[in-house]
Amino acid sequence: MTISRRQAAASLLSLAATPAFPAFAQPAFQTGSAAAPGADDAPTQVDSTRDGYEHMLAPVTINGQGPFQFLMDTGANTSCISRDLAQRLMLAAVTAARIHTVVGVRERPGVLIDHLQVGQRARRSVRAAALPLTTGIDGVLGVDWLEGQRLVLDFKARNIAIVPSVRDETRNGSVVVPARRHQGQLTIVDADLSGRPVSAMIDSGSQMTIGNDALRQMVAADNRRTGRADDYPVVTLETIAGESFSGELMYLPFLRLGGLRMGNVPVVHANMHVFDIWGLKDKPAMVLGMDLLTQFDRVALDYGRSRVRFDLSEAQLDPGGVA
Repeated sequence: MTISRRQAAASLLSLAATPAFPAFAQPAFQTGSAAAPGADDAPTQVDSTRDGYEHMLAPVTINGQGPFQFLMDTGANTSCISRDLAQRLMLAAVTAARIHTVVGVRERPGVLIDHLQVGQRARRSVRAAALPLTTGIDGVLGVDWLEGQRLVLDFKARNIAIVPSVRDETRNGSVVVPARRHQGQLTIVDADLSGRPVSAMIDSGSQMTIGNDALRQMVAADNRRTGRADDYPVVTLETIAGESFSGELMYLPFLRLGGLRMGNVPVVHANMHVFDIWGLKDKPAMVLGMDLLTQFDRVALDYGRSRVRFDLSEAQLDPGGVA
């Protein structure tokens, strides 16, 4: 079974889950203008557009040109640019980058962006990998933009905000759940599948929710215990870098994320390289994609306090909703 391109997880896990730049490795990003908050890190809010896969795209200017459409990707720990756009802007070449994608490791050309701006927020001398991205996406904004900050993905109002971290708590119409930071990403720690703990990482670059082998084994054990069938259709997916892979489309009967309770959650089981990178190969884990996130009015990821807030939609506030 091949899911149509409009349904496919076309950017799946963003393409750059944990990039490593040999000549300008992660410490260089953390001490330079590409990661550390500074004078240009003003709070900002921009109107977003959606591509055919429900990703949120932010208008970005590069060296005074644009706007260009960059995918806001909480599954990527650094920002990337389209190879075609890098060539069109004649960006200076720097040392090649080894990029870890969901499929494996690839070496890609590196380029230098003198000035990269999103709304009121800007970075200078940004080193980025140049990738062959899907048409309509000019680049990727990773979590290097979010050090100690709060990212608000407002699906209802169709905008993206990067603001200072704030204290938050569960209240009527919203649920706040604890998370931990690992390689820049936030993983919800208070989560379980039918009472057994799972790790759940938020990835706005993945259209669909993905589960690893350990999660699949948990589902299979549940199916044996309840007598449910354990045969699922195979689907073919593609990353926004054009890498194809296959997985099983299954449905989780019950998933809890903190105070959120959801049933019949679609998950694609795929033995992805990215779970090895995050140290989750042998633990039940899943990546929460846009298919799940867009059920909420807003999702706020606080990288300063390691919390995720879900603002419920009207449908979810009904007695038959998810919470």
